[in-house]
Amino acid sequence: MCGIVGVMGTANASHEVHQALLMLQHRGQDSAGILSVDASSGKFHLHKELGQVSAVFEKKDLDRLRGHSAIGHTRYSTIGEVKESDLQPMALSLPVGIGMVHNGNVSNYAEVRDKLLANRRFFMSDNDVEMILHLMAESFAGSDAVSKNTFQNLCDSVKTVLSTVEGGYSVIGLLGADGMFAFRDMHGIRPLVLGHRIEADGSTSYCLTSETCALKFLGYEVDRDLKPGEVLWIDRQGKLQTRNLTEKKSLPCMFEWIYFSSADSTQENKNVYEVRLKLGELLGERMKPLMKLGGIEFDVVAPVPDTSRPAAISLAETLKIPFREVLIKNRYVQRSFITSGQDRRQLAVGLKFSVIDELVQGKRVLLVDDSIVRGTTSKKIVELLKHHGAKEVYFASTCPPIMHPCYYGIDFPNPEELIANGRNADQVAEILGADGVFYSTIDDVSTALSGLGFCNACLSGDYAYPVRGRAS
Repeated sequence: MCGIVGVMGTANASHEVHQALLMLQHRGQDSAGILSVDASSGKFHLHKELGQVSAVFEKKDLDRLRGHSAIGHTRYSTIGEVKESDLQPMALSLPVGIGMVHNGNVSNYAEVRDKLLANRRFFMSDNDVEMILHLMAESFAGSDAVSKNTFQNLCDSVKTVLSTVEGGYSVIGLLGADGMFAFRDMHGIRPLVLGHRIEADGSTSYCLTSETCALKFLGYEVDRDLKPGEVLWIDRQGKLQTRNLTEKKSLPCMFEWIYFSSADSTQENKNVYEVRLKLGELLGERMKPLMKLGGIEFDVVAPVPDTSRPAAISLAETLKIPFREVLIKNRYVQRSFITSGQDRRQLAVGLKFSVIDELVQGKRVLLVDDSIVRGTTSKKIVELLKHHGAKEVYFASTCPPIMHPCYYGIDFPNPEELIANGRNADQVAEILGADGVFYSTIDDVSTALSGLGFCNACLSGDYAYPVRGRAS
């Protein structure tokens, strides 16, 4: 899960992309990069490095990234180690200049890469986006009007990608200085939203990005989410064209609302904060009969900061139990779930939280978290609270049990790592050292999303695309 952004039609495109990436930092912390294009010279300008956005860019870097169009990326690695060769944006110069960023994961990567290698295409990275670049370059090479970069040629190229590349992905790119394009996978698993802004001279600038929080921060009016399989093209004169290349079922990732997206963002017309509130309410109602049956009582409901706070508030209201912030988060430690490597996750959790002793000593604490994936964070927090005197510690997860790997852009591709894989709630509680664990259900998530269809492959094992290639 990465953060991507593209800005077109403003004099300080790279500066705006930089600001948007700061707003999307929660989506990835491994690296950041910006690619701009200077229409007067026709040159790409690129800067990308390992590290967070604030550390990667200085003013001199942004000033060098000249042009009215720019794309940017903040990376969260889902496959392998973080390598400089895999950083985005990426670009090819032949047969036309194409620059690109993407968010997601290709599930048939190995199969498609082998075919491209057989066609004498050479790779400099293990990144999905380079493969998509090569596919589009091959399509443009076969076009009768390569030099024109027409909308029809773009549609043909994207159609090749959609029919070849399986997985969840959203893409933003530049066709030299001629314009900016964007598209989503056939099921719209990964998010992409469009906004516009009227400039002082009456012209219109556009922004495409992963979340509406970035649009709002930059002063863009939120227009809409791109549709699954939709391709969008904005030429250098500001003319916008779109075409739907598929009519597949929309299956946005439910993890956007549960964990990844900022609480002030809206995905698919569903506000993230409101969905989290509803999930907490539904989980509270689901817990009432279980508490009565088991004779379970709580003295305090507490969130695992920060994503689960809205759900914890509404769950506490539903159960009529005091809400308290018993865990204090160190804001200078990365989000532990998206930190690369299990050892780094363990360290991150240890540094991440401190406890207010007076709120937990002798108390029966119900912790509310967005999810329990590997159990790394949950186990450490249970140990921490009991060390500080909690009498009992229970866990409530607003995400249903994650029992299957994700091959579409979230970093849990190995079923052996998933604590709920092959285990019930009591068995999970035993591993965590908790006195009990409560989960939401798939129906609860559906209700919170007002019946919106969504990808639940990690919950049900029902995958939108076959699982093969690198994903296996």
